[in-house]
Amino acid sequence: MKIIAWIGNNDYAQLSFLYPGALSSMLITILINERTAAIVAILLAACGSIMFHNGTSETIHVEMAIYLLFSGLTGSLFLLKHRRRLNILQAGVYVSIVNVLVILFLKLIGNGSYSGKEYLFFALFAFISGITSAVLTLGLLPMIENGFGVLSTMKLIELSNPNHPLLKKILMETPGTYHHSIMVANLSEAACEAIGANGLLARVGCYYHDIGKTKRPKFFIENQMDHENPHQHLSPEVSKQMIIDHVVDGAAMLRKEKLPKEIVDFAEQHHGTTLVKYFYYKAIEKNHEVNEEDFRYPGPKPQTKEIAIVSIADSVEAAVRSMKQPTVEQIKSLVHNIIQDRLRDGQFSECDITLKELEIVKQTICDALNGIFHSRIEYPEMKKQTEEAT
Repeated sequence: MKIIAWIGNNDYAQLSFLYPGALSSMLITILINERTAAIVAILLAACGSIMFHNGTSETIHVEMAIYLLFSGLTGSLFLLKHRRRLNILQAGVYVSIVNVLVILFLKLIGNGSYSGKEYLFFALFAFISGITSAVLTLGLLPMIENGFGVLSTMKLIELSNPNHPLLKKILMETPGTYHHSIMVANLSEAACEAIGANGLLARVGCYYHDIGKTKRPKFFIENQMDHENPHQHLSPEVSKQMIIDHVVDGAAMLRKEKLPKEIVDFAEQHHGTTLVKYFYYKAIEKNHEVNEEDFRYPGPKPQTKEIAIVSIADSVEAAVRSMKQPTVEQIKSLVHNIIQDRLRDGQFSECDITLKELEIVKQTICDALNGIFHSRIEYPEMKKQTEEAT
């Protein structure tokens, strides 16, 4: 801004309008949120009105303040509902159009004696400003995301694309796990939004949380279909290791593909340090001297509210699926028991989720499950007509 202000203040006043006023607002909208972007746009307009004032007799350059404000707010508002990278260039075009309209309006009502050529330059520089904002945003965004480890909404939407290689891998190799992940994502997103957590992050984390099951798909019941259960021929110790390994394998696969750490954490932490109860009790039946710690997931425990909610939704969805025609009361009791079991086991001791929020999560998940497993009318079979109507 200072460089362009210096050039613009030295007999090249039109060049001041080349400044990419929407750049900061567009980046902040993508990386943080639109409220912060609006505040930055206002502050930037105020600073610009002072830095570009030398071409006028006033202390501040009102035209530049209005110009920068409209430019910044336009870029932010357009990206508010358009969060894909391709939309950034579209946002730049919209900013350019608004820039041109604003600067021509300000110059025409300002009683300035400008020639047609000067108006053309004003319009051209205003248009270039919008396009430059978009191009710089596209160039700087990956650098900021990778350099500072920022996980933007735009990046999350890209990771949620069903055509992502890892999501296609889950769908093709473990269709049962894919369906389970979609259901858990729906429950988790609703619960997160109910308590003000990041619903989109929870949804995308759910899509990848069981990626480790693609390594040995037939060892997980949702992928066995009509095949024989291989655990019937294995000892409880070997079977529990197969189950536990999907967490370690999943985290390793996501790191290898260079997915953001926040997504890796979902794969690594969604089981916390919980007990693989089925094979633990099976091992006790065969051998009374069993170390409980050997049958626990390696952890760590959930570190965020989003992962804590996913861990609840993951267990709830699997448990409800095993019930035949679950009632409202059965679902409510099941969700309550799972949450209480996690609390007693200390699985939420390392994240900042509160008891009040857990109650909201419980109610939200129950409402969502009741909508999925609601009762339906049984339609009687139509009797086959045996004679023609007379």
